Amino acid sequence: MNIVVPIKMVPDLVEELVVDASSAMLDPEALRLKLNEFDDHAIEQAILLKEKGKGQVTVVAPDIEGVDDVLFTAAAKGADRLVKLTGHWQSTVNNHALARVFANFVETLRPELILTGVQAHNDLDGAVGPQLAEHLGMPYVGYVSGVMVCDGSVQIRKEFPGGRIAEMQVSLPAVLGIQAAEKPPRYVPISKVRATIKTAKIEEFPAAELETIGAPLTVRLFQPETSTRATMIDGDADAVATRLVEIFKERGVI
Repeated sequence: MNIVVPIKMVPDLVEELVVDASSAMLDPEALRLKLNEFDDHAIEQAILLKEKGKGQVTVVAPDIEGVDDVLFTAAAKGADRLVKLTGHWQSTVNNHALARVFANFVETLRPELILTGVQAHNDLDGAVGPQLAEHLGMPYVGYVSGVMVCDGSVQIRKEFPGGRIAEMQVSLPAVLGIQAAEKPPRYVPISKVRATIKTAKIEEFPAAELETIGAPLTVRLFQPETSTRATMIDGDADAVATRLVEIFKERGVI
């Protein structure tokens, strides 16, 4: 089975986010990127399927700063093929453009199963998975937490709110949005990644032209602005209770 995992890089929220002079985007010079957490689970789920004898894994990523380390780490975990799509990428490229570029290339691989992260913390214009499925004319199921390959189909576990679990059967080829792999993403020692760098190869292919149409336009980014602060009420319990009642009446609550 040919399993393809498109991945994306997202801002590292551990670092301070700086808005650039235009106030419409994050400053790329101050931005540190990391692999989307759910995409990491998608890679793990793909490798778990490979280890069960269900095919080979290709990881595809845009040529953005830091992606080489991510790809080599995927190879150290067990990915068979690493692909980097080169072009005039921006760290803030919207998901509509990203999905179109992925679809243009992934179609040439003739995949039977595509696994993506179900979402990312910068998905303001729709997750990549369902858009990719639409472009490729494949069915899509999201919030998947388990995958088992059958003849010509996959049986999946899908989570619903309230702790409900559904089991579904989906015909291949298909796109699945992975919420959680069957096992947590494995840890790879840096020594193994360095050894992999010496043997693994990242293939480079030109990306299709970025078409940003369809995405919402960001007008302004800014830090939350303080309007009012909390008022501390002093005194004993009776005094505090009396003051609270007065405040509620002033606000029209009671």
